[in-house]
Amino acid sequence: MARDITEDLSLHGIHVPLVTPFSHTGDVAAEALEALAHEVLDAGATGIVALGTTAEVATLDEAERDLVTDVCARVCAERDAPLTVGAGASGTRAAEASLARLARWPQARAALVTVPSFVRPSAAGVLAHFARLAEVSPVPLIVYHIPYRTGQPLDAAALRALGSLAGVAGVKYAGGGIGEDAVALLGDLPAGFEVLAGDDAYLSPLLALGAAGGILASAHLATARFAELAAAWRAGDVARARPLGHALARMSAAAFAEPNPAVVKGVLHAQGRIPTPGVRLPLLPASGAAVAATLARLAELTEL
Repeated sequence: MARDITEDLSLHGIHVPLVTPFSHTGDVAAEALEALAHEVLDAGATGIVALGTTAEVATLDEAERDLVTDVCARVCAERDAPLTVGAGASGTRAAEASLARLARWPQARAALVTVPSFVRPSAAGVLAHFARLAEVSPVPLIVYHIPYRTGQPLDAAALRALGSLAGVAGVKYAGGGIGEDAVALLGDLPAGFEVLAGDDAYLSPLLALGAAGGILASAHLATARFAELAAAWRAGDVARARPLGHALARMSAAAFAEPNPAVVKGVLHAQGRIPTPGVRLPLLPASGAAVAATLARLAELTEL
């Protein structure tokens, strides 16, 4: 049974889903990953996420996934920061096995688990899937709701039912925009259930509606400003939050102009923070134009 989420899990603030840096030989660059984890925490991130989509987890073998988790767990132990680890599968039995492996890392405080993709179960099937996972998971679950990837839309009532499950701590909400369901969900959250923005460009309006924070790939690039935005909305400093939110949304849009995490990696490499901008097939490296456009948007942030 997932342990009491109120004891050691904070979903507030900015959680950075770390990229997996690669060396010039194409291997995982563990030292660069460790440095990157420290950098984002130094800059104000609440926590980090290992093995998210941004980590190119689908292209990593089991040994590489374990290496990435080892590095992130070590950093979070040193920094007393919350570690969330991507886990799960489209089949419930396979998802149970994936979650069971997290017991190897006591530093993991939550698992980010995507709504079953491709199989497209009913809303009741999704609820049964997460109810079973919550029963057996060694850590609380964060539901990853991203219907434009999973093909499985869930309305506010379905997400609220998921949030009412013991052991489900929150949802990474990446609905592709802010519509009626997002507003309805944030207006009536189950006790102990938080919403984290998952579409980077919509962080500011979701925070304004009551989201606790975000899991954001583009927060690699301006971590301190994202943390500042979350703090501004939490303090009710609308005059500060609005212009900063718009500027960060423009930067995030530039960073997602090509498939994630290619542009983020291109910018990190241009900044000298990772050894190569490499991604693994079927992804391709970012174009020079996309990297330059994102760097330009980053430069604009310094003027605020």
